[in-house]
Amino acid sequence: MIEFDQIKFELNEAKEGLKELKETLGIDALKDKLTELSQASEEEGFWDDHEAASKLLKEKKSVESKLLVFENLCNDLDDIEVMISLAEEEEDTSIASEIQSGYDAWKLSLEGLRLEALLDGEYDSNNCYLEINAGAGGTDAQDWAEMLLRMYLRYAERRGYKTKMLDKQDDTVAGIKSARYFVEGENAYGYLKNEQGVHRIVRISPFDSSSRRHTSFASVAVTPEIDDDINIEIDPDDIRVDTYRSSGAGGQHVNKTDSAIRITHIPTNIVVTCQNERSQHQNRDMAMKVLKSRLFELAKQEQKENLDELKGDYGQIAWGSQVRSYVFHPYSLVKDHRTNAENGNVQAVMDGDLDHLINEKLKQKE
Repeated sequence: MIEFDQIKFELNEAKEGLKELKETLGIDALKDKLTELSQASEEEGFWDDHEAASKLLKEKKSVESKLLVFENLCNDLDDIEVMISLAEEEEDTSIASEIQSGYDAWKLSLEGLRLEALLDGEYDSNNCYLEINAGAGGTDAQDWAEMLLRMYLRYAERRGYKTKMLDKQDDTVAGIKSARYFVEGENAYGYLKNEQGVHRIVRISPFDSSSRRHTSFASVAVTPEIDDDINIEIDPDDIRVDTYRSSGAGGQHVNKTDSAIRITHIPTNIVVTCQNERSQHQNRDMAMKVLKSRLFELAKQEQKENLDELKGDYGQIAWGSQVRSYVFHPYSLVKDHRTNAENGNVQAVMDGDLDHLINEKLKQKE
């Protein structure tokens, strides 16, 4: 029946794509890995080392999830073929639109898993630290930094990630000078690392009494959470630790004690602050974890031979170094300058709809 000829043709190509994806994901190896992890979790004394056990179970859950998604894709493809066969036998064209909708949804699922297969970097599956800093543009830039922060928190919420504020420096007029958040979830670093760089906004300034158009900038930095067993040595003589009073929410405790921590790594001039934990000791531990992550990322960059790679995706937080532009006026458009990916619905992007922009950057790996 001609109504199904196009879908049947595409199904043959889809089968080949699924076969290639099976090899890319290493499904057979993942099955062996799951068996190995399952056996290890059933061994006597498994919970003697609680931290190691938790790490193993987390890995087991991740492997199970990948296998389940792939298995569902295979089953759903079989179901679509069965539906077409039954419809052809009964000469029933009334469900053609239903079959087409099911196949379109299947293609989206396949594309999502294919993109995840590109997250094969050593730390892509890790949690990450997200840092935003206001750049050139005064109060407008600080307001823009806060808008970016909201955008990423919405994106994290869409993906089911958990977020935790580590430090946030509010401006006295509007917006934020800087913010640092911990983002927890599968492939958090793999996706968000593509957001690193300078982000530019063009709009009518709400802070300009003459309602003129302004251009402002803010930078985004993303580093992976690294395991404690990765040895990053920090000489105590190379750091300066300052304490100060937390400025955020938190009740009487925040207002009465110098619990916030600022750690400066003198050789690199990297500054890390943390004020969200309840005690100075907890803030120091978290700040040291962030510092180790930053130093680890810096060490990786310094091993790159290409000078452009060493610089990363941003230098100064100003004109000419942006990776993405968000235009609110005189037209509505978000454009990524690395991929030329665009979205004309600026408000949707600001509400966390970043999938297309991030996915197009991911596809550059291919």
